[in-house]
Amino acid sequence: MKFAMLLIVAFSLTMIAPVVAQNQRGGVQSFQQSNDAWRRNGTGNQSPVISQNIVDALGNSATTNIAEAEAVFCYQIASKPAGYKGYTIDNMAVTGFCGIVEDNLKNMIVQQFLATPENISNEVAQCVIKPRLMLRFVRGVDYTDMLISSPCHSFSLFYGGKLKTYNFSPAAEIIDVMVESFRSKTVPFVSPAMLKQLLPIGVAQTQAQKDIVAKQSGPIRNWDTQKDAPKKTEPKKSGWNNLKL
Repeated sequence: MKFAMLLIVAFSLTMIAPVVAQNQRGGVQSFQQSNDAWRRNGTGNQSPVISQNIVDALGNSATTNIAEAEAVFCYQIASKPAGYKGYTIDNMAVTGFCGIVEDNLKNMIVQQFLATPENISNEVAQCVIKPRLMLRFVRGVDYTDMLISSPCHSFSLFYGGKLKTYNFSPAAEIIDVMVESFRSKTVPFVSPAMLKQLLPIGVAQTQAQKDIVAKQSGPIRNWDTQKDAPKKTEPKKSGWNNLKL
């Protein structure tokens, strides 16, 4: 499959390795990458249009998180064994962190999984889902998760308590390429909360982050809009000395 080869190239070019940078304001650590590539850069790189049946199944909020994701994080996962006390995501064990997906690769993934109906089979898969990867599409502080399963080739979408699974066997090769490519980029997972990283404070902390905010084409805080100031009304004059003759 030509797309599988293209995907291999994309993985080699567009994955971002995590780098922890110390914020100079108050010693707060943040999760930074080279050139702040995990942020939307306003280059007009548009996400593919997600199939309407997927939008109907998950809802607009879930699919908007994917289409307009400001960051996509990859986690290596596995079924949670009995007695497991480590970190979890959607009740599955987190076994590693496999990087941050740049926009170009994100759009390729969205195109093949969510905007190409022929890659999805309507038949019920006769196999047991085995978790391999979790992609977390983050927009603001909201997110939608995508579980990738292999060799039972399927993907599942998680949002707001909803779960929808799709049989991806017609495009199984894509999942195989993804699982293998992400495996080579996986590093041990350490809790961002413990490291005081990824704080959802919603306030620009560095000059680079302030520049990103300044480049936005519209208000990014809908409540923070300029309203017309109320007109001042003159106090009503009264009394015998204010009579107009």
